[in-house]
Amino acid sequence: MKVKFWGVRGSIACPGPKTVYYGGNTSCIELYFEKADRLIIIDAGSGIRPLGHDLKKRTLSKKGLKADIFLSHTHWDHIMGFPFFDPIYLPGTELNIYGPVTYEEETLEKIIGAQLSYRYFPVRHSELASTLRYHQLKECEIDLGDGIHLKTKFLNHTLQCLGYRFEYQGKSLCTAFDTEPFHNLFAMPANSPDYDPYAVAEGKKAADEENRRIVAFCLGADMLIHDAQYSEEEYETDKRGWGHSSFEHAIATGTFAKVKKLYLFHHDPARSDKDLATVEHKWRKKSPGDNRPDIYVAKEGATVEL
Repeated sequence: MKVKFWGVRGSIACPGPKTVYYGGNTSCIELYFEKADRLIIIDAGSGIRPLGHDLKKRTLSKKGLKADIFLSHTHWDHIMGFPFFDPIYLPGTELNIYGPVTYEEETLEKIIGAQLSYRYFPVRHSELASTLRYHQLKECEIDLGDGIHLKTKFLNHTLQCLGYRFEYQGKSLCTAFDTEPFHNLFAMPANSPDYDPYAVAEGKKAADEENRRIVAFCLGADMLIHDAQYSEEEYETDKRGWGHSSFEHAIATGTFAKVKKLYLFHHDPARSDKDLATVEHKWRKKSPGDNRPDIYVAKEGATVEL
């Protein structure tokens, strides 16, 4: 399993002189299974555009491009690159597009297809030369064929969002973005007039259980790509409830889950190359007996072999 980062930013693409090294494109990750000649793409942020250009230069199949796209969710920064993904304009391209069911009535096809309408874009969804099939997902396990197995897990975000775990030939890759820790929604001071000890206890129990389920989902993974948009100070100051994690929380999750490699991902658009280098230098250092995973800051263009 070869993993390549094509976009590592969150919220909005941020090209410029301060983001050259780690990259400014939003979320897009390529998984390539060489023996099976299978391509899986996770998210269609602005990073899917250069991936599409690269795929046109490669020969993944003599019959045209066939791939699966797994969307973590449909917030703009995770789908904005789809209309600029060159293969969707080529006959012979076949894409299975997977994503979570939302609380809204709109289907995944309608949400993605709405980008390709004349009010937003010069080409309509119905005019594409490729064959697109849409599949809405909940928490599940799926045999994707060729020995590739998928597990999904709902995350804690402001929109229905899925984490993915891909397993292949004894190796496993987990994604957990966009997400933040589950918190007790009923927590309040004991002297509050609305204080209900039963509700507070049950709220804590529910939050703790969901956090344990996230750890169990990632348990023993060879590679975990985890949301790390903020520092813990930033998160606790004014970012709680925004649906994103801190570096410290991502590292704690990776440690509890006993993952081998942890990649901090979904970088804040205001975080410069210098800022991210400082983060990587700080957290990569390990002392004797430290049981943390090997920690990296995800970098656009970087490739990892599992």
